[in-house]
Amino acid sequence: MKLPIQDRETAGRELARALEDYRDREHIVVLALPRGGIPVAAEIAQHLGAELDLMIVRKLGMPGHEELAMGAIASGGARVLNRQVLGYGGVSDEAIEKVAKREQQELERREQAYRGDRPWPDMSDATVILVDDGLATGATMGAALEALKVHRPREVVVAVPVAPADTIKKLRSSADDIVCLETPDHFSSIGQWYRDFHQVSDDEVRQLLGHFWKE
Repeated sequence: MKLPIQDRETAGRELARALEDYRDREHIVVLALPRGGIPVAAEIAQHLGAELDLMIVRKLGMPGHEELAMGAIASGGARVLNRQVLGYGGVSDEAIEKVAKREQQELERREQAYRGDRPWPDMSDATVILVDDGLATGATMGAALEALKVHRPREVVVAVPVAPADTIKKLRSSADDIVCLETPDHFSSIGQWYRDFHQVSDDEVRQLLGHFWKE
């Protein structure tokens, strides 16, 4: 795939082609990490004829340097902490809990706004494809992988358009397969690899999900 990527939809179509071998699986669930992962995942789910749902994850930003992930939380109570970042920053347990509490409130707001009372899809013995618009530290994807364990899927695949090579290497032991189209050097942010990286709105998320969830 040529960098920079035009937009998330383009990334999703390219990833869908790379995931073609999974089309014949009997039970496929595509889980998007909102909000940026939704447009990518929608293209994949449509191409594979799969269910589309969400794995809501919130990054725990380092106090004073919020773009740096010191960990993440996910639906179902999963929490992953980046000990290397925490050791470097000297963050107290109290500060971690303060950030986690704030992000838990936003996680719950999003769950209600996007899913309401909709039950979780049955993921036992399923092929679950976790999708985001890119990875930086991998903290949010790590939390998503941890949260999936209680659902007992048959196999878990991580699918992203772009990420640093060391992040992909770090996650390999937690997933059955990782499909990443590009691992460029000098990675500072996901947005640098997109021409259009607008913030996806709640309305866009609901509209895309509604297309798949309509009766």
